[in-house]
Amino acid sequence: MAQPRILILGAPGAGKGTQSANITDEFDVEHVTTGDALRSNKQMDISDMDTEYDTPGEYMDQGELVPDEVVNAIVDEALSQADGFVLDGYPRNLEQAEELEGMTDLDVVLYLDVSEEELVHRLTGRRMDPETGEIYHVEYNPPEDPEIEERLEQREDDTEETVRERLRVYRENTEPVVEYYDDQGTLERVDGEQAPDDVWESVKETIESTA
Repeated sequence: MAQPRILILGAPGAGKGTQSANITDEFDVEHVTTGDALRSNKQMDISDMDTEYDTPGEYMDQGELVPDEVVNAIVDEALSQADGFVLDGYPRNLEQAEELEGMTDLDVVLYLDVSEEELVHRLTGRRMDPETGEIYHVEYNPPEDPEIEERLEQREDDTEETVRERLRVYRENTEPVVEYYDDQGTLERVDGEQAPDDVWESVKETIESTA
């Protein structure tokens, strides 16, 4: 089987990072995320675009959002360098989904389907060890050492209010992307509420039967 070109979709907390790592190992493809692609192309010359800055890095240094057209160019560059890939975190909206059509032919579009309440449960249960930066979960992955447990903190990003807002923004922008692929008949839904190993089995079987 040639190295597959995979798009993975899902809300924050759906498990895209975990499953992308599994896909990368199993199918020998690159994990392409918008964040990594931006960081590795910070110095890319975008002076020919009608943008405020000449490199993506300047937007990042100013703490500003990198414009869609720049993100599109960077993702295009990253995908053109990869034989096979799992693309994670892009497209975030319909315009980007349409851009992606012109960049590559996808073999598989995976959607990790998880209910909102389960996503809230997963995300609000995350805790960080301020000394090491390690991430734990009060239920799924508690630390064995009671001393570590004592000092765990909830990050601001993981409070219920923030989590529900993140999910609202995701639904508003990215749900239409899910519908876009569903309407095309290319969306493969995977039950993301199973145990991680079972999700992986479903993901693997879907890729092997579709790609």
